[in-house]
Amino acid sequence: MYPSVFFIVIIVLFLFSGIRIIFEYKRALKFRFGKYVEILEPGFRWIIPIVETVQTVDIRVITFNIDSQEVMTADNVPCSIDGVVFFKIDDPEKAVLQVEEYKFAITQLSQAALRDVCGKVELDTILSKREEMGKNIKGIVEQETKDWGIVIIDVKIKDIQLPENMRRMMASQAEAERSRRARIILALAEEQAAGKLLEAGKLIDQSPSAIKLRLYQTLANIAAEKNSTIIFPFPEEALPRNTK
Repeated sequence: MYPSVFFIVIIVLFLFSGIRIIFEYKRALKFRFGKYVEILEPGFRWIIPIVETVQTVDIRVITFNIDSQEVMTADNVPCSIDGVVFFKIDDPEKAVLQVEEYKFAITQLSQAALRDVCGKVELDTILSKREEMGKNIKGIVEQETKDWGIVIIDVKIKDIQLPENMRRMMASQAEAERSRRARIILALAEEQAAGKLLEAGKLIDQSPSAIKLRLYQTLANIAAEKNSTIIFPFPEEALPRNTK
C-alpha cells in the first residue's frame, strides 16, 4: 500500500511542477530539450517538467536611463549628457533568440549613438534642439535593432552638465542679453513718452487757456507742501489769452 501512495504523490508533484501561469503583460517561450517550440500566450499553461522549460518576456513599455556620457561637441566644449530610452518587445521570439541580452545591447547602442550624435553638433544646437537630438539617436538605435523584434518608442535627452567656467560664461551672456532687452524696452518707452509730450505740447499751443489750466495744476501740486511760497514774476494777465 505504501509504495502505491508514494507513487501517487510523486505523480501529483510531477504534474504540479509543470504548471505555469503566464500574466497578460508577458509572453513565454517554450523550449523542449533546449530547442525552441512555441510562444505560450497568457493564462494557465502546463509544460512537461524536466523535458520542457520556459523563458518569459515582458512586452510592456520598458524604460532605462542612458548613463552620463562625456562628449566633446563640434565647437570643442566638453560636457556630460545623459538620457532615457523607451522601448518594447514586439517579437519575443527574435528578442530572445537573436540577441543574448537585449537590454544590455540597447544600452550600449544608445550610449554610442548619444556620443556620436552630440559630438557632431555645437553646444548651442544640443541645448536648443534636444528633441531633434533625441530623434537622431532614436533613428540610429532603431536601425541597429530592427532585426531583434524590438520597437524603440522614444529617446529623450535629460540633462546636460557643463564645466563650471562654461556655466559662468553662459550666465554672463544671459545677463548681457537681459540687459540689452531692458535697454531696448526703456528706449522704446522714452520714445513713446516723448511722442506723447510732443502731442500734448501741440495741443497746449493751439489752446492758450490750456496753459492756464496746466499752470493752476502745477501750482496746486506745489501748494500741497505747507512750507512752499509761490511768487509770480509776472502778472497773470501776461499769460496768452485765447482770442477766438
